[in-house]
Order: sequence, then structure tokens, then C-alpha cells
Amino acid sequence: MKPNGRLMIIGGHEDKGEAKGISLTIHTKKTSLSHFEILGTLILKIPRAHHIIEIIASASSIPEEMEELYINSYKQAGFTHVGIIKVENEDDARDPDSIKRIKGAHAVFFTGGDQNKIISVLAETDLLNTIRNKYYSDKNFIVAGTSAGAMVMPETIITGGQIGSALYKDDIKIAKGFDLIKDVIVDTHFIKRGRIARLIHAVALNPSCLGIGLEEDTALIISEGDKAECIGSGMVFLIDGSEIAQNNSDTVNEATPIVIDNVKISIIAEGSSYLFRERKLLMETNPRFELKKLAN
Repeated sequence: MKPNGRLMIIGGHEDKGEAKGISLTIHTKKTSLSHFEILGTLILKIPRAHHIIEIIASASSIPEEMEELYINSYKQAGFTHVGIIKVENEDDARDPDSIKRIKGAHAVFFTGGDQNKIISVLAETDLLNTIRNKYYSDKNFIVAGTSAGAMVMPETIITGGQIGSALYKDDIKIAKGFDLIKDVIVDTHFIKRGRIARLIHAVALNPSCLGIGLEEDTALIISEGDKAECIGSGMVFLIDGSEIAQNNSDTVNEATPIVIDNVKISIIAEGSSYLFRERKLLMETNPRFELKKLAN
């Protein structure tokens, strides 16, 4: 069953704290587009007098500060119907008022933070089921997430791991996510935090999944759960493990390095799209993504 709504996954960059672990200096030749602008342009295409955005900030370790940041940012982009749904435990995720608000929203946005936290409070809840049902049934509904909020969208997700000079068995942790999209695994802050080996490791353990490595200030807009349009100043790595020839990742002990052969890598950027099921790159002829001016 194909979803009627759209999914937007963003590689991050709105976090104000220092990144943990490796962080590289990145140079860009394009002006960064904020996800507020990207999501705003998508929402404006929905035929409504007012567009309602609900923000779920349960993944963040500083939710009150993040709430203020996001509300102010969306207001600056021209949206005044912006709300925060607090989900700090399973009881919050069953709240009838929150479920009603999701049913009336045009977009739900998951902030960055800790993917383990957001999964622990939302997995298998009435609130998540409402989001999933609306995403599959409503062509005018958008589910968006940045950083950890993007990583939790697939059925299979990375919940943690470390980056070392070689790959080892216990370097990565995999769990079940929101299941809004199947057969992909998403990683974010991809270039900035040097996560290519981590995503290859995840794909080697789940070779039916396509690995999606999103750089910061870069997004994929996914239609029908299949076609992904790239927007933003950075690039997206697509890791295809369907033709891996040799892989010892599921047989080695904790002290033996992992060896993986014949991983296919594609790189897309703004102006291109990708079909997940066909594993096919589409070179677009459309001009650079142009933002519509938002009315105050």
C-alpha cells in the first residue's frame, strides 16, 4: 500500500549544541535553505486558508528551548498556526486532544535530539498510529523530521554507535522505528560527523535496505514512499547493499574487523531524484528549487 502523503527527511543543522564525536569543517558553494523554508513552500501548495503545523519535540534533551526556537522560526516564515504537542511519556501519546490536533493538522514536524527517546515514548502508541493513518490516507498531509526526527521514520533505524578506525560487531545498534517507510535506513549529519562507515555497516546487516546518508541543510521529499527529490545545499549518499559479494558482519566476534565487498554508492544533490524500489537515479531538468515568498 502506497502512502498518499509526503515524507520530508532533513539532515539536521538546527541544533545549537556541539556535536558529539567527530565533526568536519564543510565548505559549500550554495546558500543553505532552512527546513522552515522548504516545509513552508510545500505546505503553501495545500489549498487551505490557514495551514496548521504541529511540532513534536520529544526527541530533544532541551524541549522548552527547542519549542521556542521552532515556533519563532515558523512564525518568521509566515505561519501563525503552529502548535507544540508535548509527548514525554506513553500517557501523553494517548491524549485524545493531541490525537484530535494531529487529525486537523497539515504537517507534523519531529525535531532533532535523541532517537532512542522519541522511539521509547511514541512507538506503538495511538498518536503514532494516527500520524501513520493520516500519512497513508491524506494526500495533503506532510510528515517531516530533522536529525533524530528523520532517522526514526523508517521501519529499521540506527539508534546508536561509535565511529572508529575499523568496523567491529558492537559498533552499531539497530532497532525498529516508526515504519512510515520500508526498506531504507536513514543517517543524518552525514558528512559533518563522518558517518559513511556506520551507514555501510547498517546496510550490511540489513542488505534489503537502501542506506540514505543526509548531509546537513539537505532534505529528501518522498512521494508515494518511493520517489525522493533532493533539495538543499548538500548531498545525499545512497548506499545499496543488494549486490554485496562478501560480508562477515554477522559472523565475526567482537575483536575481529568487519570486511564488506561490492557496496554500491550513489550521490545525489539538488536537481536530481531517486526511485527507491528501482534503485534508479533521475537527472532532473528543473531549475534550482525556488522559494515562494510567504505572506505575513
